[in-house]
Amino acid sequence: MTQWGSKYQGDQGFSSIEILRSAYGDDIYIETAEEVSGIPASWPGSNLQQGSQGSNVRTIQEQLNAVSNNYPAIQKIRVDGVFGPETVEAVKKFQSIFGLPPNGIVDYPTWYRISDIFVAVTRLAELQ
Repeated sequence: MTQWGSKYQGDQGFSSIEILRSAYGDDIYIETAEEVSGIPASWPGSNLQQGSQGSNVRTIQEQLNAVSNNYPAIQKIRVDGVFGPETVEAVKKFQSIFGLPPNGIVDYPTWYRISDIFVAVTRLAELQ
């Protein structure tokens, strides 16, 4: 946004609201909202694969289990935050069903495809 000077203002330590007000006047306000629920987490920035551990693995395990309710070829897995052989197999099956390379690694495309399908099946369940 260098053409409008906003990058320069940011470099000078101006806050977001100060930059907006300099361009649009003092009538600009930023409203905050409560946390939006039901929206899947963003990709963690690195691949999840066998040996990975933590909350991001737990998220994928929970989402895969929810997806497996509608796609029973994907086996239910233990939600323990450990990316072990069961999780690898569930990811591979998911990938093969949804046209991704079945390598058992949750990379950027796999993460978001799992998230998309998770949202679709959980919203479908809400409608029933």
